[in-house]
Amino acid sequence: MESARGALPSLAAVLAQTPILGSWWSHPDSYKIFEAINRVRESPDVLACRLVAGKVTYVHRRLWPSVARLADQIAADRIAALREEHLPSVAHRVTTIPFAKWAPAEIWEAARELTEEEARYLLGPAVDFGTKVSRRGG
Repeated sequence: MESARGALPSLAAVLAQTPILGSWWSHPDSYKIFEAINRVRESPDVLACRLVAGKVTYVHRRLWPSVARLADQIAADRIAALREEHLPSVAHRVTTIPFAKWAPAEIWEAARELTEEEARYLLGPAVDFGTKVSRRGG
């Protein structure tokens, strides 16, 4: 996870080497955390989405086939890629790109080789499959 408290470790807390109460912006290492978050989000091997509990979650490329395999069982807004744009005014704008629109063809091909059980195992128990919105990026 990026910074939320939850079922998975948060990058912000790992970098701070302590749980963060309130906003990580108030932490003494906030600029280090901000820099790391930006580097991770810019990586072509990391999907930033809201997969776990609706919070910003990082998913490495090796798990994308698992996400694709289960895309019809996960709410579309949970697997949409989050793109953050830094505006000249210093403000930020977050846009979302449906999973089906950005996931490369090889991810869908690899997904066909996974069983549902394998995909669920690889993603782990923190992923909530309780709500389904639409098939492949709706």
